[in-house]
Amino acid sequence: MKTIIVLPAYNAAETLQKTVSDIPADFECSILLVDDGSSDETVTVARELGLEVVLHDKNRGYGANQKTCYTEALKRGADIIVMLHPDYQYDPKIIPYMVGLIQDGYLDVVLGSRIRSRKESLAGGMPLYKYVSNRALSLFENIVAGQNLSEWHTGMRAYTKEVLVSIDYANNSDDFVFDSEVLFQIIEKGFTIGEISVPVRYFPEASSINLKRSIRYGLGTVWTALKYLGRRLAS
Repeated sequence: MKTIIVLPAYNAAETLQKTVSDIPADFECSILLVDDGSSDETVTVARELGLEVVLHDKNRGYGANQKTCYTEALKRGADIIVMLHPDYQYDPKIIPYMVGLIQDGYLDVVLGSRIRSRKESLAGGMPLYKYVSNRALSLFENIVAGQNLSEWHTGMRAYTKEVLVSIDYANNSDDFVFDSEVLFQIIEKGFTIGEISVPVRYFPEASSINLKRSIRYGLGTVWTALKYLGRRLAS
């Protein structure tokens, strides 16, 4: 099964090399970086690393970046698509295990969860308000969707081709709420979702949205869940 790792990148020059270097050398895959109008040297570093690069002509947003990632990966014949933030916040060494669960037919989607325990999450540098909001939003989404996922907001995910072909991700938000929209779509289609724990790594160079955008993201997530609930009740 052909695996393509997609990197939705925006100003990731300082962390990109570390991220790519930690992908196991013996893991058979292709790597595709989509640059969303970075103002730093992300594209230069990516090309020096020998990555295939797709460029946005301007900054279109996190969700728009992922749309391009998935569309381009599917065009290239991917059977399994792994989305990995190139900010080194997630440990790429976990990827073969995620892909293995899909290859062996256990799951259609595997999420890399940063929430194993409160102590571990906070010790890894996750800000307290982000931890609390992550837990609250994930609990609400689980109740609405009938799931038991420890985290809905991870930037490390693996999908089968069939999942991405089946959902209408192209019409989702171009902003951060895209991630939740995708999961609700996957649940509506009846695909199986599982998780694997990944270490928590927060540090200055890792991407992180500010408090104002976090609040907007949280409200968007609640609205996405309520829309899903409305569709389910109407069906």
